[in-house]
Amino acid sequence: MITLTKFNDKEVVINSNQIEFVESIPETKIVMMNGKFHIVRESIEEIIEKTIEYNSKVLIYSNK
Repeated sequence: MITLTKFNDKEVVINSNQIEFVESIPETKIVMMNGKFHIVRESIEEIIEKTIEYNSKVLIYSNK
């Protein structure tokens, strides 16, 4: 799960495993596998970084 910021400054927690694709329109639009989408303040690069960070934490935890 990654925490992102919507344009109304509210935080939203998204299951990064359910992201189908991310596009810059110029805002960042995250389209989920169920077809719903979120417009967020973070860039595509930031979302990738947060996803990598989350996945590495999951791997470390699962290897304990």
